[in-house]
Amino acid sequence: HLRPTSERLAEHQEQCPSKPKVRASAFVCEDVKTYTMFHGTSDVNAASIQSQGFRSSVDGTLGPGVYLSRDSRKASAYGPVILECLVSVGRVTKITHPGHLAQKTWHLQGYDTAWVPPNCGMVGSGLEEDCVSHPSRIELIRRLA
Repeated sequence: HLRPTSERLAEHQEQCPSKPKVRASAFVCEDVKTYTMFHGTSDVNAASIQSQGFRSSVDGTLGPGVYLSRDSRKASAYGPVILECLVSVGRVTKITHPGHLAQKTWHLQGYDTAWVPPNCGMVGSGLEEDCVSHPSRIELIRRLA
């Protein structure tokens, strides 16, 4: 699963009808909606993810799914190992406050990803967070730490 960044950019350029924009270490294409994200975890869980892939959590702030962030500082709060991933976010909904009507039901409304923007009051750190409904949308790129 691990490929050099230049290979990922070349592949992304093939998938994207317009030239992708490189923004904050993420390849962004309006059609494909692919971002570099980070997942923090323990050494044991990282080894399991590397051999068997991601598994959705049963519940969390945004309900079931795989939790990641475009901010590696957010990921580092969840364990000593940081995994860099390429995520195809699909259809995204923005969750902007605690008690949001779709906070835990967004995946039932046809969304693939729930996004919590930075500094909106949803997470104590103030850092952005994403919950991806299905692990198949996540490609593990490399283990950073």
